[in-house]
Amino acid sequence: MNYSIDHHRIEQFGTLEFLARQVVEGFIVGLHKSPFHGFSVEFAEHWLYNSGESTKHIDWKLFARTDKLFVKKYEEETNLRCQIIIDKSSSMYFPVRERISINEPNKVTFAVYAAASLIYLLKKQRDAFGISLFSDHIEWHTETKSSSVHQRFVYSLLEKLLPPEQDRPRKTSAAEALHEIADKIHKRSLVVIFSDMLDTGSGQDQLFSALQHLRHNKHEVLLFHVTDRAREMEFDYDNRPYRFVDLESGEQVRLYPASIRDEYRKSVHRFRETLKIRCAQYNIDFIDADINQGLEHILLTYLVKRSRLY
Repeated sequence: MNYSIDHHRIEQFGTLEFLARQVVEGFIVGLHKSPFHGFSVEFAEHWLYNSGESTKHIDWKLFARTDKLFVKKYEEETNLRCQIIIDKSSSMYFPVRERISINEPNKVTFAVYAAASLIYLLKKQRDAFGISLFSDHIEWHTETKSSSVHQRFVYSLLEKLLPPEQDRPRKTSAAEALHEIADKIHKRSLVVIFSDMLDTGSGQDQLFSALQHLRHNKHEVLLFHVTDRAREMEFDYDNRPYRFVDLESGEQVRLYPASIRDEYRKSVHRFRETLKIRCAQYNIDFIDADINQGLEHILLTYLVKRSRLY
């Protein structure tokens, strides 16, 4: 079975400009109005103003003291920096199917194609992008770059996530990993997270603290909460005996779904609502990413919403 990214699908996405040119342009223009684009906030030096240059960055306070025109120059003049974070713990390989594709994805396949599509768009805009992969620890972290070589390298990392899990189960320690990633991202960035947020390594308070850490460092954060809503949120199974297996611990339980459905739904919906509320408090964009709705629908819905903000 071929477990490589369907590049035609991604390039078709880019050619169609995410299905609506005005949506993409609105999204990109909106991002580029943010502090992450153009002149960096990190001051480097003054240069003597030359006639004909833009007066936008003249240091008028220095002019008042010296009666000479100087332009503020900054450490870099770069486009948007985007760090994409993907949870690759074993729970992200749900649902387990004989054949996984973008049309019938598990959670990690959805995340891979969504990330690859965003990277394709960022590359077209000459924006810098990096990738971070985590499970119970950070398994890979790259710096943000905008080159074609870097794009191919990141795609190769993403492709390695597509085959079914064949080695040890990987538990989730999202809180610990996100804290560590926050410490690694030194420049203000757009941070995009793809995760089911099923953290087996810490409690909810530590998880929310990690999200707050990213915002405290002045990053703009988007959380794509990746779920199989029918199975994981609604527990939509026929009322017959099932054997449920925890993909991260291997623990098994046999039961009739109807016997726990109501309590299960209350529990998972309570967590989801708490997560949404905390994200709102921290000014983090929370995006419901039900893999059964399709990649195009979820990305387009978010991009339309985003474009309307600018």
